[in-house]
Amino acid sequence: MLAFKVTTVGASAGIILTKEALAHLKVQKGDTLYLTEAPDGSYRLTPYDPTFERQMSLAEEIMHEDRDILRALAK
Repeated sequence: MLAFKVTTVGASAGIILTKEALAHLKVQKGDTLYLTEAPDGSYRLTPYDPTFERQMSLAEEIMHEDRDILRALAK
C-alpha cells in the first residue's frame, strides 16, 4: 500500500505521487487521473475515464446488434 500526505499547492490542496505510484498507475506528468466512487463507498484513483468506458461499452453493444446495417452502410 502506498500512502500520501495532502499538501498545499498554491491556493489548493493536492498530493504528490512518487515515481513508484506513477509507474504503478502507468501515468506521467501531465496525465489526467479520475477519482471514482466504488459500489462499496470507497474511492478509486484511476487513469481511465469512466464516462468514456461507458460510451465505448454502449458503442460495442450497438455495433454488435446492428452489424448487418453497419456493414451495408460501409459499402
